[in-house]
Amino acid sequence: MKKDEVKVGGLYTVKVSDKLVTVRIDGAHSRGGWNATNTATGKRIRIKSAQRLRGQATRAPKTETRETVEAVMADHASAKEPAKPAAKSKRKPKRISALDAAADVLKNAAKPMGAKELIAAMAEQGLWTSPAGKTPHATLYAAIHREIAAKGKNARFVKAGRGLFVSNMEGSDGR
Repeated sequence: MKKDEVKVGGLYTVKVSDKLVTVRIDGAHSRGGWNATNTATGKRIRIKSAQRLRGQATRAPKTETRETVEAVMADHASAKEPAKPAAKSKRKPKRISALDAAADVLKNAAKPMGAKELIAAMAEQGLWTSPAGKTPHATLYAAIHREIAAKGKNARFVKAGRGLFVSNMEGSDGR
């Protein structure tokens, strides 16, 4: 159909969600196209272009009121079997982050450590391993610096020298 052939108040066959339905054109839409009402369900839709219109409806459809449609939907909903409760799944324990693992390693360390040493110690103690990252030490180094910058004196880490860190926690042996 062409845009100039569409009349407000007319009944048209339109393709909506891969189905042909009869709609009544209610008026023009502010961004182009038309506002319409599906005569079978009573739902309002927007028709963006005349290409969706397949032509004028040949006969007036059997109109159903919204109450009739809702009653039919309620009957269908009550006919369904109630959903079975989902079985409780066994959750895996939450994986510790590299930053948390580094704080644990430094808390028990006797000397300041660099990022590469921390990564090796975390893997050795089974606290954290890289999930296929190529430079986990660089990521850890940056994360430690971000925490120091953000939290200041409340950070879990203190810079002890170039590339070296110690724990800032109570009872730390590394200070």
